[in-house]
Amino acid sequence: MDPFPPPDRHTLFDDAQGIFTGTLFVSLAMVIFNQAGLLTGGTAGVAFVLHYATGVSFGKLFFLVNLPFYGFAWARMGREFTLKTFLSIALLSLLADWSPKVLDIADIHPLYAALVGGLLLGTGCLFLARHRANLGGATIVTLYLQEKHGWRAGKIQMAIDSVVVLMALTVVPPERVVYSIVAAVLMGLFLWVNHKPGRYAVT
Repeated sequence: MDPFPPPDRHTLFDDAQGIFTGTLFVSLAMVIFNQAGLLTGGTAGVAFVLHYATGVSFGKLFFLVNLPFYGFAWARMGREFTLKTFLSIALLSLLADWSPKVLDIADIHPLYAALVGGLLLGTGCLFLARHRANLGGATIVTLYLQEKHGWRAGKIQMAIDSVVVLMALTVVPPERVVYSIVAAVLMGLFLWVNHKPGRYAVT
């Protein structure tokens, strides 16, 4: 008898709690980053750059920036993945704009924000990945490359995120960009260690 039988398929409740918890963790990271003047990579990073440049809320911009990626996700990753991802993005957009109304962080050191935010991001994205969902954009591409070619999602995500964060130099002070890179690298390392091809492959 196999001492480690494959896990059962995720139930609807499993997926619901996993997606909600992962999205909640990520939304908390967004609140921390926003308070500290930091940002992250991927489409969330693009939304942060636009937020700092225009003053439009992060949640609204994040939802809009991700719209072009749904077609790719539907064609390459399937209907279930795309619908779960859309739900996750919509929920994060709402939570990111709503959370500051119930959570007031008066002061936080940017290094601490980078460490806590990076780990919250990594943990939240890991929850979502294990329930066949993610937060769109670059993450859709990294997960596709991991599933089809075996490339480590953490490595690809780290490279993309670092590029996006460096682009933020146009709207964010250099020292805040450095702290943002720390957060992006920490998130990438977390995913690199904890999210490997063939592991936790339940759907």
